[in-house]
Amino acid sequence: MERPDDRVPSAFRFAAELVAWVATPWALAAYGWPLAVLSLVVLIGLPAVFATPGDKQKVMVPVPGAVTVLLVLMQLAAAVVSAWWLWPLWAAVPVTVLALAVLVTERPRWRWLLSPAG
Repeated sequence: MERPDDRVPSAFRFAAELVAWVATPWALAAYGWPLAVLSLVVLIGLPAVFATPGDKQKVMVPVPGAVTVLLVLMQLAAAVVSAWWLWPLWAAVPVTVLALAVLVTERPRWRWLLSPAG
């Protein structure tokens, strides 16, 4: 199975990651800056270190495709939960719509990641 074209899904995915990277530490800062920093280490560090070969050009620690899918789901959950926790309705709803768009557009990539080739 060939890796699907990922240009549009990656734009949506990156936008959702940005929301997670901003909103999650912001939400957790009320409980202490170490927790906010830890959230950044998890949200940015884990996907930077663990990747599926063929999905990224440089892989530090190779993992199966299912791990990559779970890391994306973690980012989406962080973005949505943090947005609803922090922001008013007019800001949280678009974040939720963005996360849903990621879930839809990522399906071909996830099928590839979860296949024996991924």
